Amino acid sequence: MSLKASVYIATSLDGFIARKNGNIDWLPTDSEDGEDFGYAAFMSDIDHIVMGRNSFEKVLTFGSWPYEKKVIVLTSRDLTIPPELTEKVEALHLSPPNLIHELELRGARHIYLDGGVTIQRSLREGLVNELTITTIPILLGEGLPLFGTLHQDIHLKLLNSHTFQNGFVQNKYQIQRSG
Repeated sequence: MSLKASVYIATSLDGFIARKNGNIDWLPTDSEDGEDFGYAAFMSDIDHIVMGRNSFEKVLTFGSWPYEKKVIVLTSRDLTIPPELTEKVEALHLSPPNLIHELELRGARHIYLDGGVTIQRSLREGLVNELTITTIPILLGEGLPLFGTLHQDIHLKLLNSHTFQNGFVQNKYQIQRSG
């Protein structure tokens, strides 16, 4: 696989990416000191953002569209894309391996995977290269987990770890391939 697939996501300390109802109200919206936690640098190397339908529908509630890069929404149902986003968003019904193949044919080099189900499916298929996980110092007790059931262990190599003044801890991992 020549295409690099990376995850960049925040979780609660107990490993949730959202409340059970999908709400992310616990995530800070702005940093007091303007810190972007490496997001701009990460996005500078990204060709496409790939997310699931639930994540796309959540992003639509943000008000203004936050992405400059092309967004691919993985969905098994018809999806209505708002007219102002038709040049920026594309819906595809493809398995993660078929999506990777399609994006490689389009010349993509590096994609950003977002959304719990999309990340979980891609991990199970062995398609993720790197994970950047920012842990927010909050315990939710229950919610939507970042990681789901795996068919086998996935070994990770810690590439770097960074703590921020607000208590966030960001770890970047490389997926270790066997063989």
